Amino acid sequence: MMGGNSVFSPSDHSLSPNPNHLCISMEDGSQSSEQLVVVDDDDDDLPPIDDTPDLDIDLEDDDDHDSCHGLLHHINHQDEEEETQRCDDSFAANEKCFMAPPAPGMEFESYDDAYSFYNSYARALGFAIRVKSSWTKRNSKEKRGAVLCCNCQGFKLLKDASSRRKETRTGCQAMIRLRLIPFDRWKVDQVYLDHNHSFDPDRVHNSKSHKKSSSAATKTIPQPPLHVQVRTIKLYRPLSPPTDPTHDHFQSSRRLELRGAFRALQDFFFQIQLTSPNFLYLMDLGDDGSLRNVFWIDARARAAYSHFGDLLLFDTTCLSNAYELPLVAFVGINHHGDTILLGCGLVADQSFETYVWLFRAWLTCMLGRPPQTFITEQCKAMRTAVSEVFPRAHHRLSLTHVLHNIFHSVVQLQDSDLFRMALNRVVYGCLKVEEFEIAWEEMIIRFGLTNNETIQHMFQDRELWAPVYLKDTFLAGALTFPLGNVAAPFIFSGYVHENTSLREFLEGYEAFLDQKYTREALCDSESLKSIPELKTTHPYESQMAKVFTMEIFRRFQDEVSAMSSCFGVTQVHSNGSASSYVVKEREGEKVRDFEVIYETSAAAQVRCFCVCGGFSFNGYQCRHVLLLLSHNGLQEVPPQYILQRWRKDVKRLYVAEFGSGRVDIMNPDQWYEHLHRRAMQVVEQGMRSKEHCRAAWEAFQECANKVQFVTEKPS
Repeated sequence: MMGGNSVFSPSDHSLSPNPNHLCISMEDGSQSSEQLVVVDDDDDDLPPIDDTPDLDIDLEDDDDHDSCHGLLHHINHQDEEEETQRCDDSFAANEKCFMAPPAPGMEFESYDDAYSFYNSYARALGFAIRVKSSWTKRNSKEKRGAVLCCNCQGFKLLKDASSRRKETRTGCQAMIRLRLIPFDRWKVDQVYLDHNHSFDPDRVHNSKSHKKSSSAATKTIPQPPLHVQVRTIKLYRPLSPPTDPTHDHFQSSRRLELRGAFRALQDFFFQIQLTSPNFLYLMDLGDDGSLRNVFWIDARARAAYSHFGDLLLFDTTCLSNAYELPLVAFVGINHHGDTILLGCGLVADQSFETYVWLFRAWLTCMLGRPPQTFITEQCKAMRTAVSEVFPRAHHRLSLTHVLHNIFHSVVQLQDSDLFRMALNRVVYGCLKVEEFEIAWEEMIIRFGLTNNETIQHMFQDRELWAPVYLKDTFLAGALTFPLGNVAAPFIFSGYVHENTSLREFLEGYEAFLDQKYTREALCDSESLKSIPELKTTHPYESQMAKVFTMEIFRRFQDEVSAMSSCFGVTQVHSNGSASSYVVKEREGEKVRDFEVIYETSAAAQVRCFCVCGGFSFNGYQCRHVLLLLSHNGLQEVPPQYILQRWRKDVKRLYVAEFGSGRVDIMNPDQWYEHLHRRAMQVVEQGMRSKEHCRAAWEAFQECANKVQFVTEKPS
């Protein structure tokens, strides 16, 4: 369900075996560019299901009464466990297609999309549907609500009692109610899934509703032009006309292999939703209803992204290493320089379509806010998908993956320390583009790699991974991994292995997150309470000891200590407010020159740029700039170079704050979400100190007393 500026799922599990289920997919090859619609969920006072509204009502009834006759027993919807088990068994046995059931809160771009979704769901299970009723606005033919029901709903009319036609109506109550909401979107308002009859998927295609869908599927679906970055991700993938048989085979083969663990995945999602109402999971369904991809994200991750959205890494370690688990992860870097989980996915393949769906699903959950920098491995399909979904982000390749691929491509040199040292010197040691390109050419000639295709491809993409080209890209310390370490950092290291199954992953998932959260809390506590030991008497070190978190301060401290190896600050050029300096640094027996640009504005604000790119790479100034600042008489690091993302005095409330504060008083789901969010904000504030905790506890006690008073108050 979408409400206010929030994207969250309803918490009422009473109407569906699969509530809170937001199935997001898109048309194959679609260039849809409609902006994500976020609406206030105001109730339109639609009529109850069994009441006749005071509106113009159009009662529609199909004449197809025979579709429910003589059906074989296929599934008993009175038992939700059996339906779930059917889905689980179908995946485990022969990957039969899975069609997610409708759930309250689902939204569609049109009435036709909503009808098609329910009709496809009905066809997959083996029953037909019809329009029980629909209503329009006063003095208008515009439809604003409808009830779609099972074709076996109701009973034979009295006037038809003597008819020889066999009775097919069973009084089935299965139905969904739709209503028109702002921005011309259609929302599932109410759902009842239980049937009182058996199904026959093999014969139901002859029913009237499914014949309509078959004929409609042959029509070409128009594709709107691409205009903006944020797209609406449809809840239902429309049927597309068959074209190339090879393409059809490829589409049918794109199914997520869960190896009989679908039930475990479903239970996992339901369990998390009990304690986290802002937890979201999204499923990509194929034209035949088969499950292709899954994405999920919790409220803490969505809130954390608001603090650390400057850098996003896409971890595909499981895919690139052919793990049993087709797991991918969106990863950020927190204020301690540690990795944080910003969303997970299970994917059917590594195609362009899969990556586009996954990236759009993630972007939608983040309300269309792309990262500044997006780092992935080298993959043509992934690169094209990034340019499609994140056109304004700085797309860069993971340097560790690049080095890993280079070493694997030169089998004869994998154990050569000489080659390793040469590669590190070229990649990390070159300060200028010309210097890098000349050194690279000399290296491949020296080691006989001129015809190595991997080396050639890496060089063609050098502007996406070589540090010498990335000095305008913020990387939040992503280049601080040890030189020569070609093992790409894996956020699930020690938890997910080559043979880890989906069940094992799900069983340990919450424990893994708890461990990450505990580690962050301990680092927070250490940063706030501990006084770091100073190594120098320089004022920059004592200044940052009061500001940076402990881990970031230690990194900055290394830069301050390294100032002792820098000397000879010389101004070589001046042009008004901008001056160019050379700072010398002793590296062993060698001395290198580092050019630093120093600018001052009318407001006395200082700007510095070093050829080493230290600030862009790490988020704090390098030793060369620090020496120049000190040389020019600055006693403190200018505030514009103290990033808030590294500060220890910033209280980061990991409670999603996507809502506008408006609550639909007629919607219990919104009551729970609103109260839970506000309560968690108090809890987060209460953790700041003993005094905050005491104040929060007293406030909760007062609230409990007020609620109890209302409960005991005579009506």
